[in-house]
Amino acid sequence: MLKVYCYSRCSTCKKALKWLEENGIEHTVIDIKENNPTEEDLRRYHARSGLPLKRFFNTSGMQYRSLELAKKLPGMTEDQQYALLATDGMLVKRPLLVGDDFVLTGFKEPEWEEKLK
Repeated sequence: MLKVYCYSRCSTCKKALKWLEENGIEHTVIDIKENNPTEEDLRRYHARSGLPLKRFFNTSGMQYRSLELAKKLPGMTEDQQYALLATDGMLVKRPLLVGDDFVLTGFKEPEWEEKLK
């Protein structure tokens, strides 16, 4: 079963969930603010994604900006970045789509179509 980490007030998450519904794709929605992925989860998801760790950060979010992470991330180790991501779901790029053998960050319809259809 697919897991979709979302934030209910996020317009991109709403579009992604609507797309899943319209395409009849079963999924479980997880509120990323209430149930942030753990550091262990994030490590697994990152390995499964094949993406750079930076792609797991919500770079357009208020938390990211207020913590000035654009300046700080380059000097942080991966361990520090995982630990930071695990502290607050609002730092994590969303929606975060987790399948058995893949993970996608954000909602790009062509990417989702390729993986799910």
